[in-house]
Amino acid sequence: MRKAEKQFDPATEDTQDALRMIVATSAVSHGVEGHKGPVMVAGHDIGGGVAQHLMLANKVEVPRVAVVNGIMYDSWPVPGVARFRDPAVAAATTRDDVLAARRVSVVKALGRPASEAEIAEYLDPWTDPRVARSWLALAGAADHRYTMEMLPALLQSKTPKLLVWGEDDPFQTIDYAERYTREIPETRLVRIKSAGHIPMENDPKAVAGALAEFFAAER
Repeated sequence: MRKAEKQFDPATEDTQDALRMIVATSAVSHGVEGHKGPVMVAGHDIGGGVAQHLMLANKVEVPRVAVVNGIMYDSWPVPGVARFRDPAVAAATTRDDVLAARRVSVVKALGRPASEAEIAEYLDPWTDPRVARSWLALAGAADHRYTMEMLPALLQSKTPKLLVWGEDDPFQTIDYAERYTREIPETRLVRIKSAGHIPMENDPKAVAGALAEFFAAER
């Protein structure tokens, strides 16, 4: 796996191109850069925003895109992330603070009871101070203008799009998905009942089935 040549550092750079850099990094690290032939793309949460950017960037052929409870319009950053856009707040935040905030979010996102072992598994990456700092950098760069800027192109897009949504998501609420389905061409919404922000944890068969059917379909 290749690494991106440049790393984003909010302390030394303008955040204007933050999400675009994430897109470029994702393309490099997943072998998309320079790929010949079509690439089917699916993304969850901020990955849903990355998926939409990849579709519109025209760097590779993306014939179909699926977004699972992803960011769109001005749905993000949610309050629990937006507060870290304040440099003073971010500077005063320790690794343990990040872990505590992530614990609250994970429990809420799962949308079901979870064991301490499962929660700990989700939180494990953030026990590394480097990862905690990286997450704070991402939070500091979170700005919904990056998704709002996509709207003109999305309104003209003829690429088939699938939204798979946990209906009970408290973060990326389903009204955004409903609006997107009404406004953006070639979009279909699959609702996952009794599911939260990570519907794969609530009904993995329904999510996998919707994605498999969508990506296997002929145009």
